[in-house]
Amino acid sequence: MAERDRVEACLQELLRPELFKDYGPNGLQVEGRREVRSVASGVTASLAFIDAAIAAGADTLLVHHGLFWRGHDGRLTGWLRERVARLIRHDINLFAYHLPLDAHDTLGNNAQLGVRLGLEADQRFGEQNLGFAGPVGSLSVDALAGTVEQALQRAPVVVPGDGRPLRRVAWCTGGAQGYFESAVAAGADAFLTGEISEPQAHLARETGVAFLACGHHATERFGAPAVAAFVAAQLGLEHRFIEIDNPA
Repeated sequence: MAERDRVEACLQELLRPELFKDYGPNGLQVEGRREVRSVASGVTASLAFIDAAIAAGADTLLVHHGLFWRGHDGRLTGWLRERVARLIRHDINLFAYHLPLDAHDTLGNNAQLGVRLGLEADQRFGEQNLGFAGPVGSLSVDALAGTVEQALQRAPVVVPGDGRPLRRVAWCTGGAQGYFESAVAAGADAFLTGEISEPQAHLARETGVAFLACGHHATERFGAPAVAAFVAAQLGLEHRFIEIDNPA
């Protein structure tokens, strides 16, 4: 058991949210019980995740995608009311960390995705240094796509570029398709992220750099459980990761 304030302090020290300009508030988003015993981690604070965590007996949640984002008008109606009501009714704490959870050197989404794909970063790039890049020796696009499919259990959308042997691969999880030009400028032969938008297909063909869209949810499944497991081990808490399938 640990005090909620101790859990929050541990997360803040680990993830350093004050260093990031983000799209919403990082940290404690909904205050629940003071004494924490069991943490459930997940990608998104969806109603399905909240209900599954309640059924599992969790009193504290740690997610990558929280409830409140820049541009929301703040009214607790509809789906947002239902999520918040569940948390308050069951006296559950909700912690959410967005960009800080992508960026952590070893436990973040990018670092943990790299581990699963056999990629080791020696360079950071892009806005707020969120992108990771590193050497791969000499690898084909098809081989890289096969590794992605095996690790994430889904086939990526691939725009193969000019078919060059891959010597450097860059990656940034989630909706980081806007980092593609920065990855090209950083010397990447291929770029992996979660999503692809219309311009990236043309840029891949014109620059020769391969683009692999591997799934927003699929690429961001690893940071929250890694951070939650680390904090739980430090503070003597129970932890479980709850997967809510998402085709996006």
